[in-house]
Amino acid sequence: MNTEKQQRQAAIEFAKRWHGRGYEKGESQRYWLDLLGNVYGVPNPTEWVEFEDKVQLDSTSFIDVMIPATHVMIEQKSLGKDLRKPIRQSDGTMLTPFQQAQRYSAALPYSQRPRWIVTCNFAEIDVYDMENPNSEPQHIALINLGDDYYRLQFLVDTGSVHINKEMEVSMQAGEIVGRIYDALIKEYDLTDPRSMRYLNILCVRLVFCLYAEDAGIFGRHDMFHDYLDRYEAADMRDALLRVFDTLNTPVERRSKYLRPDLAAFPYTNGGLFAEQIDVPPFTEEMRHVLLQHASLDFDWSQISPTIFGGVFESTLNAVTRRSGGMHYTSIENIHKVIDPLFLDGLKRKLADITDEPVFKRRLKALHEFQDQLASLVFLDPACGSGNFLTETYLSLRRLENQVIKLIYNMEPLDAFVNPIKVSINQFYGIEINDFAVTVATTALWISESQMMAETESIIHHDIDFLPLHSYANIHEGNALHMDWRHVCPHPDYIIGNPPFVGARLMSPEQKDDMLYVFGKDWKNLGNIDYVGAWYKRSAELMKGTSIQTALVSTNSISQGEQVANLWAPLMRDGLKINFAHCTFRWDSEASLKAHVHVVIVGFSYVDNHNKFIFDNGQTIKAAHINPYLVDAPDTFIHSRSKALCNVPAIGIGNQPIDGGNYLFKKEEMDEFIKKEPKSASYFHLWYGSEEFIHQKPRYCLWLGDCSPKEINEMPLCKKRVENVRLLRLASKRAGTRRLADRPTRFLVENMPNGDSIIIPSVSSEKRRYVPMGFIHKGTFASNLVLLIPSATLYHFGILESNVHMAWMRVVCGRLEMRYRYSKDVVYNNFPWPSPTAEQAEKIATTAQGILDARSHYPDSSLADLYNPNLMPYDLLEAHRANDRAVMAAYGFATRMTETECVSRLFDLYSAMAHMG
Repeated sequence: MNTEKQQRQAAIEFAKRWHGRGYEKGESQRYWLDLLGNVYGVPNPTEWVEFEDKVQLDSTSFIDVMIPATHVMIEQKSLGKDLRKPIRQSDGTMLTPFQQAQRYSAALPYSQRPRWIVTCNFAEIDVYDMENPNSEPQHIALINLGDDYYRLQFLVDTGSVHINKEMEVSMQAGEIVGRIYDALIKEYDLTDPRSMRYLNILCVRLVFCLYAEDAGIFGRHDMFHDYLDRYEAADMRDALLRVFDTLNTPVERRSKYLRPDLAAFPYTNGGLFAEQIDVPPFTEEMRHVLLQHASLDFDWSQISPTIFGGVFESTLNAVTRRSGGMHYTSIENIHKVIDPLFLDGLKRKLADITDEPVFKRRLKALHEFQDQLASLVFLDPACGSGNFLTETYLSLRRLENQVIKLIYNMEPLDAFVNPIKVSINQFYGIEINDFAVTVATTALWISESQMMAETESIIHHDIDFLPLHSYANIHEGNALHMDWRHVCPHPDYIIGNPPFVGARLMSPEQKDDMLYVFGKDWKNLGNIDYVGAWYKRSAELMKGTSIQTALVSTNSISQGEQVANLWAPLMRDGLKINFAHCTFRWDSEASLKAHVHVVIVGFSYVDNHNKFIFDNGQTIKAAHINPYLVDAPDTFIHSRSKALCNVPAIGIGNQPIDGGNYLFKKEEMDEFIKKEPKSASYFHLWYGSEEFIHQKPRYCLWLGDCSPKEINEMPLCKKRVENVRLLRLASKRAGTRRLADRPTRFLVENMPNGDSIIIPSVSSEKRRYVPMGFIHKGTFASNLVLLIPSATLYHFGILESNVHMAWMRVVCGRLEMRYRYSKDVVYNNFPWPSPTAEQAEKIATTAQGILDARSHYPDSSLADLYNPNLMPYDLLEAHRANDRAVMAAYGFATRMTETECVSRLFDLYSAMAHMG
C-alpha cells in the first residue's frame, strides 16, 4: 500500500491523465483499473473489480462496475453528463444515475447489495452511503483528487483480517473465562462479602498464568499446565496457593529447598500475586475445565488485550452475565477516537521522516520521533477495563517498532540494550470499579508482552519482560469527585467513553455528581446527560494548556436544547471543536447488541486548523465546527416558547389521560357502536405519529360536550367515563387526581375549528422529508403529533422543504436515530424567509403539487410513499420543485449543499434573534 504522500502524488497524476477524457463504454474499465492500481495500490485490480455484471429487471441489464470485497456499486456515465439529472431508461422511466443504481441494487440478492453506490462522469464522483441513503452525497471533483483522495479509501478498505481473528479468539477466551467462573463460584461462600473479590482476583491470576505459559513469558510452553497436572483435584487448591506465592517472591528470597517445578517459575511482581486470597477446594469439574478447556484446548497468546479486557470484565460482571452478553468496545470504534486526535498526525510525520533523502537527517529525525512517542501521556478518566488505553499503547508501540526497524537497518544496535522507549507508564486511567482496575492493569501488561515479542523479532534477541513493573497509574475512584491533576499531572491527550446515561435516567448519586461538577448556578443542568460532567472536568484540566481531548458521548449532547445548555458556557470560555464523528451506532457488545447512538467530539483550547467532520462514511474538511457538529458558526438554539418569526402558533395535540378508555381500533369502535348506537356521532378519527404516517387511524370517543342526560342515556359510555374518573383518582400525581372532577375532558385539548398542519413528533431518519399533512375540523390528534391551526399551503411548502429539513436534522433531538421534531427548539427557532408575493404564491403552488402527487397513490401510506427505495418519481419531482421554490425565496443557490444551507440558516437565526 502506498504511503499518504505517495497516494497524494499518484492522485494528482491520475487527475492529470484523465482531465478532459471519458467515454462511458470505451474508457470506464481503464479509468477504474488505473485509479485502484496506481492510486490505491491494489496489486491486481483486474481481480478486484467486476465489469458489466448482469442483473435481471424486466429485461437483462448490466451493472457498470462492482467491487464485491468492499460492497461498492458504480454507475458510470460519459464526461459532461449531469449526475443529478434524470435520464430516460429503456422502459420509458426517468431515473438519475443514483436511482438507476438503486434499482439494480434492489434486484440483487440481499448479501450482494452495495453498502456504497458511486456515480461518476469521469470528472465528478458522487458517493452515496446506503446506510443513510437520504444523506447528501459526498461530491469529489477529479481536479481536487490530490487533496481529496482519502475520501475514496472505502473502495479498498476491507477491514483487517487480523483484527477479526483477534476478536474471534478474544470472544472464545471470554467464554472459557465464563466456564472457569461458573465452576469456581459454586465453591465460594457468597454470604461472605469478600468472596466475590477473591473469585475475581483468582480469575485474573489464572488468565495471566494461562497467557504467560502460551506467550513464553514463563519460559516454557505449557509450564503452568504441567505443574498443576501432577496434582489431583483435592490437592490443586494448595498447589495454586504455592505457585502464586512463588510468582510473588524474588528469586533471591526463595527457599533453597523449593521444589524444582516451582523454582522454575520466574518472579512476576507488579502486585498481581501480592494479596492473600482464599482459594476454594477444587472439584474434578474445576480441574478439567482449567487443565483441558482453558489450557490445552486454547492458545491464549493470540488474544487481543483491547477486546479481551472488556470481555473479561463483563464475563465476571453479574449484571452483564444476566443479560447474556459479553461487552467489548470494537477496535474500529476506538480508532475513530484516537486516529484523528493524534495517531494520523504521528503517522504522517513518520511518513515525512522516511521520505527525508539525507541519511544523517533521517536517522536523527527517527531518534527524535521515538523520543516524542515516549514523551506522550494519555489519560482515560472513565477507563473501565482499559480498552482505550490498551489500544492506544499498542498503536504507539507499533509505530515505535516501525521506527526501531528503520533505525536497525541504518545503524547497529547494542545487543544488550533494550531499544524500547514507549512504556505503559505513559498511560493513566480512573475507574470506579475495583475489579475493572485490575483487568485494565493486566490488559496493559499483556499488551506490553505482545509488543515486546514483536520488537524481539526485529532486533533478533530476547528482552526481559519480567518482573512486571508496579505502575499505580490506574486509579480506583469516582472520577467526578477527583482532581485529575493528582492522577495525571501533565497529560497530552484525554480519551475515553464515559458512561452513557441520559439526563432523565440518572440515579440520585449521579445527579449529585452532576451538581458537584457543575455547581448549582449552571443553567438547565437537569437537561444535560451524565457524560457532560466529563466534558466539564476535561475543560477544567485543559484550560491554559495544549491538551486535546476526544470523548465518545450519547448523541443528544449535540442535539436539541442540550447543545446550548452544555456547550455555550464552555465555548464562551474559549473551547474549540477540532473534529467530530456525527451520530453513528456504537456496538459495544458482541453477543448482545445494545444499539446506543453516539457522537465523538475532539476538542481543545488550541485552534486546530485542520478540522474534519466524519459523517456516514464521508470525511468533510471544515472551516469551523459548531456544537451541532456542522461546518457553521457557533450558534446556540435555546428553547423558545413563541416563534421567532411571524407565523402561526404550534402546539401538541390532545392528551387524554384516560387509560385507553376513550381510544378504539376500528373493529372495537364498530363493536361498541353496535351495542350502543347513540355513541356513533361522538367518535372521531384519531392520529398520533404512527397512525398518521401509516394512515391507520384509531378512533376517539369524545364526550366532553355531552350533558349528563346524554351520557345517562348511553350506559356503555357512562361506564367508560366512570373508569376514567377512578383511574385519575388513583394517580399519585395531584394534578391528575384533580382532573378526576371532569372525567369527560382531557388534560390537554387541542381541537382546531379549521384545517391544521399535522407534524409527527417522531419520524424515521431514513426519510429525506418528514411526512407532514393536513387534518380537518373534527379529526383529533394525540400529543404524539404537533398541530399548526390556521396554517396555509405556503406554510406547508416551507416546512416540507429541504431547507426546513436541513434545519430540523441539525437542531432536533433524536430518539435513537429517529428525528424528534419539537415545537420549542425546531419550529419556534426556525428562521423563515421574507418572500415576495410572487414567491409565496409559487411555494403554495408547489406545496399543492406535493399533495396532488400523494393523491395518485390512494392505496399507499405515507410510510410507503416516503420509503427512500420506493418513493414515486412524480412525488420526488414535486418535492424538488417545492425545494427550488423555497430556496429561491431565501435567495439560496439550488446547488447549495445541505451543510452550506444550514450555515446560512444559522446566520439568519443569529440576525433575527439579535433583532428580537
